[in-house]
Amino acid sequence: MAAALSPSRASDFMQCPLLYRFRVIDRLPEQPSPAAVRGSVVHAVLERLFDLPAEQRTVQTAQELLRPEWERMLLERPEVASLFPPAAGELELEGWLASASELIGRWFSLEDPTRLEPADRELYVETTLDDGLMLRGYVDRLDVARDGRLRVVDYKTGRSPSEAFEAKALFQMKFYALVLWRTRGRLPTVLQLVYLGNGEILRYTPDEADLLAVERKVKALWEAIVLAAETGDWRPSPGRLCSWCDHHALCPAKGGTPPPIPADALERVRGLGPVEEPERGDEG
Repeated sequence: MAAALSPSRASDFMQCPLLYRFRVIDRLPEQPSPAAVRGSVVHAVLERLFDLPAEQRTVQTAQELLRPEWERMLLERPEVASLFPPAAGELELEGWLASASELIGRWFSLEDPTRLEPADRELYVETTLDDGLMLRGYVDRLDVARDGRLRVVDYKTGRSPSEAFEAKALFQMKFYALVLWRTRGRLPTVLQLVYLGNGEILRYTPDEADLLAVERKVKALWEAIVLAAETGDWRPSPGRLCSWCDHHALCPAKGGTPPPIPADALERVRGLGPVEEPERGDEG
């Protein structure tokens, strides 16, 4: 069976091998967070806005899409209703929707959707490397110029990173650029991260050396993942993102004990299940 890797799961392993194990091998459930769900709803609004004619892509129209997209999510993912239990009343939900509305309004100060005609939105991309590893994921938006130049765009509902963390933020974009380069034979011209949390745009122009380095990196990551599955060595890597993790009770770094490793751990790592969408929380 072929093996597959997405930027989300590659980032998990780089952040903490044990987190990767909990998500991919143990398949532990995780509670939805207000930040992550807000990110998903904002992404859905920005995607659907481009279904409308250019002249109708206004701030008001986008903000009017918010509640319908929230209601759509409730139908698709009933578990998110637990974020706003009846005891909390409508007030918390209204405050949450207002924060999402603010993010959308900020996007209009960064880009003008009346002048954009994306080639694709929520575009699924995949390619198989020469060692048999499949790379796959979803691109928020792909803009294609008349001369064929590609701009890969990703919306982030958090704040832009400091320079020290820019490389980590760009890894996902370079991952997508590598897949597009391999499938379309053309190097993307611009990788663009749009940070709605503080209204900044991070742009990067990749070259072949960049993407070849990413290819080597994901191959090395995959070898490390397979080795961990073969040896059972899924050690935790404590850091500042631990506060976002749902699995403290099972983490040795927090005094917990992980469950026994499933006998088919390697098969689960190599499995080709449904492609998960990237996390949409305020950190990404």
